[in-house]
Amino acid sequence: MNSQKLTSLIKEMTLDEKIAQLLQLATPFFEGSKDEGQITGPLASMNISEENIRNTGSVLGASGGAKEAISIQKAHLKKNRLGIPLLFMADVIHGYKTIFPVPLAIGCSWDLDKAQQSAEIAAKEAAAAGVHVTFSPMVDLVRDPRWGRVMESTGEDPFLNGEFAKSFVRGFQGQDLKNNRDSVAACVKHFAAYGAPEGGRDYNTVNMSERQLRESYLPAYKAALDEGCEMVMTAFNTVDGIPATGNVKLMRDLLREEWGFDGVLISDWGAVKEMIPHGVAEDEAEAAYKAIQAGVDIEMMTSCYVDHLKEQVKDGKVDEQLIDESVLRILTLKDKLGLFENPFRGADEELEKELIMSAEHRQAARELAVKSSVLLKNDGVLPINKEKKIALIGPFAQSGDILGPWSFLGLKEKAVQLYDGLLAKLDSSLLFTANGCDIETGSEEQFAEAVKVAEEADVIVLALGEASEMSGEAGCRADIRLPKVQMELAAKMKKLGKPIVAVLFNGRPLDLHGIWDEADAILEAWYPGTEGGNAVADILFGDANPSAKLTMSFPYSVGQVPVYYNHFNTGRPQGAPDAQERYVSQYLDIPNEPLLPFGYGLSYTSFEYRDVKMSAATMSASKPLTVSVTVENTGQFAGEEIVQLYVRDVAGEVVRPMKELKAFKKVALNPGEKVTVEFEINEEQLRYHHADLSFKSDPGKFIAFVGPNSRDTAEMAFELVNE
Repeated sequence: MNSQKLTSLIKEMTLDEKIAQLLQLATPFFEGSKDEGQITGPLASMNISEENIRNTGSVLGASGGAKEAISIQKAHLKKNRLGIPLLFMADVIHGYKTIFPVPLAIGCSWDLDKAQQSAEIAAKEAAAAGVHVTFSPMVDLVRDPRWGRVMESTGEDPFLNGEFAKSFVRGFQGQDLKNNRDSVAACVKHFAAYGAPEGGRDYNTVNMSERQLRESYLPAYKAALDEGCEMVMTAFNTVDGIPATGNVKLMRDLLREEWGFDGVLISDWGAVKEMIPHGVAEDEAEAAYKAIQAGVDIEMMTSCYVDHLKEQVKDGKVDEQLIDESVLRILTLKDKLGLFENPFRGADEELEKELIMSAEHRQAARELAVKSSVLLKNDGVLPINKEKKIALIGPFAQSGDILGPWSFLGLKEKAVQLYDGLLAKLDSSLLFTANGCDIETGSEEQFAEAVKVAEEADVIVLALGEASEMSGEAGCRADIRLPKVQMELAAKMKKLGKPIVAVLFNGRPLDLHGIWDEADAILEAWYPGTEGGNAVADILFGDANPSAKLTMSFPYSVGQVPVYYNHFNTGRPQGAPDAQERYVSQYLDIPNEPLLPFGYGLSYTSFEYRDVKMSAATMSASKPLTVSVTVENTGQFAGEEIVQLYVRDVAGEVVRPMKELKAFKKVALNPGEKVTVEFEINEEQLRYHHADLSFKSDPGKFIAFVGPNSRDTAEMAFELVNE
C-alpha cells in the first residue's frame, strides 16, 4: 500500500477512529486474548469504551503466542469498520523464550556479530508467536550501578553502545520487514538520557547540559536510527526540566527536524499521564495536549488522547493535522510490516513449536553466555580439574533464577541450573551441593550444612548474587554489595582453607567487598540466560576460555558512584607531578579509581603487547594515521583477546575526557601465536561538541592509548594539523 493509499484511508476515518489508532492497550481489553476481561485495578480506572477498543491501533504484551495473536487479530478485524489491523508489541529484550544473557553481559562480549545473532533468534521466535514490534534495544548510557536498569544497557561508553545498537537493530529488523516474516520492528529507548537519574533511582530527575547530552548520551540513539530503527520510545525522566514525553525541543526539534526521524514515537507505560505528577500538566487534558504537540504518536496504557483530543480539535486548540501525521506514521509501520496484505504476518503455531527453544537457538545462547562471562580474578584456581571433588554452595547452586528481570516469557524451569551444568561434566560422586543460605536470609542450620558439604570437597564453588527482582526496572539499590548473609557464607567457607571459586549472578556491577578477598577466583556470569549453567560449567572446567571484558566499571565502593573511565580531569588532579598531598581531588578513605576498570577481563592464557608503533607523528583531515601493536599469546591456552584503542584530546575548547574508546578488535590466538593489530585514526574520530554545540575537531596534540583495558595501556603522542 503506497503513501497515497494510506492518506486516502486516513481521509475515510472519523476523528474518533484516528485518535483511537494512537491508543495502545494491554491484552485483557481484547476479545480473543487468554486473559480477556481481566480488567482490574489501574486498568479499570482507564474507563476504556468498546468503541475505543474496536478502533485502537496496537496491543501491548500479548504472551499467548501465535494462537492468541491470531485470535485477537481475527476478532478485531471483524469489528473494525475499515479493517485496519492491530500492531502487536512486546518486551523482547534479550530473547523471546530462548533467553540470552542480559544486554550488559552481551556488551561485555564485545562481539557485535553474536549480539546481532541473538537479536535475529529473538526476532524469529517472537515473529512466529505473532509479535510485530519489540521494545528493544535500550541504548541508554549508564554510569551508576545503583540504577536497576543498567542490566538492560550495554555500558558506559557512547561509541560501544552505538555499535551494539546497530547490531541489535540489524538483528531484529533484517533487510526487509515486509517480506522477511522472521523479523520484527525495533524500538530504541528511552529517549533521552534515561540512564542518568539522580541518585541512581528509577524515574528520577535527569539534569545535564545540552553539550553533555549530545556528547555522551545521544550518540547511541542516533546510531540505532541511522541503522533504520523504526520506532522510538520516550523516557520517563525530565530533559532540561521538561518530561521527555512532552518535550517539544527534544522530540520535535531534535528527533524529528534535526535528525529527520519520521518513524513512530511511542510513550513508555503511562508516561503521558505522568506529566501531571511531574508538575507540567494540571490534568489529563493538558497532558494530552503537550504529548501530541511534542509528536508522541502512541500513548501506552493511559487514555488522555482518547478522552481529550477530540474536544481539543473541535475547540481549535489542537490542529487535526497533528493527529493525521501520527496516524500516517502508525499506518506506514503497519504497511512496512505487510499487515494490510497479511494481518497475521509471521504468526504460525507449527513454526512456533519448531523454532522456540530449539537446539540451535539454545546452542547460540550457550555460546554467547560463555563469551559474556567476565573472569574478574583467578589466583591459579581455574580451570578446575574434573577429577577434583567439588562442593557447589550458595543460593544459586540449584536456581533457575538466572534469566534476568526482563526475560518477559523466559521459563525459569527451562533454564539450565549451575548444578546441572556441572553434573553434565562430572561423575556424580564428585559433586556435592548445599544452598548455604537463601538470597537475603539464612540460618545456622543452613550454614552448618554448607560447612559439612564443603569439608568433603577439594574445591568450593560459591554460587552467589542478586535475585532477579533486585535488578531491572524499579530494582534500584543503595547498597550494591552482595546481601549480608551471602558474605557471611563466604566468610565461613574461607575459614575452611580450601580453594574458593565465586560465580556471581547479578544485573549490575557490584561493590565486591565481602567476596573479593574471600575468593581465589571470581567469575561474573551476570544473568546468563537459558543455557547459563552449561555456559558457566564450560568456563569453570576449561572447556571454554573466558574472553569477556567489562563495559561498565566496578566501583571500589558505592561512595565513588558514578565512577567511569571516560571522566574529565580536574584543575587539581591526584597524582600530578606538582600535586599537593591534601588539596587535590581525592577521597581521604578510598581510592579514586574503580576496583575494576572499563575494558577489564582476564583469560586462562596471557597476552603480551609490544612494538606499539604509529605510522606518523602528525595527521590531517586527508591523511589519517595508523597505530599498530603486536599481540602474542604467551600462555598455555588458546584464547581471544579484545585489543582496545583510546584517544585523548590534550587541550580542547571545552574539557575533554581522559580517554575515549575509538576502536577495538578481537583476535583469536593459539599458544605462541602472535598477530599485528592495526587501527586507523582519522580526523572524524577527533571531533567533539564545542561550547556553541558545533561538532568539529581542533588542531593540536593528542595521545593514543592501546591495551587490554582502559587502565593498562601504552601511549603515544600525535598531532592533528591543518591541511
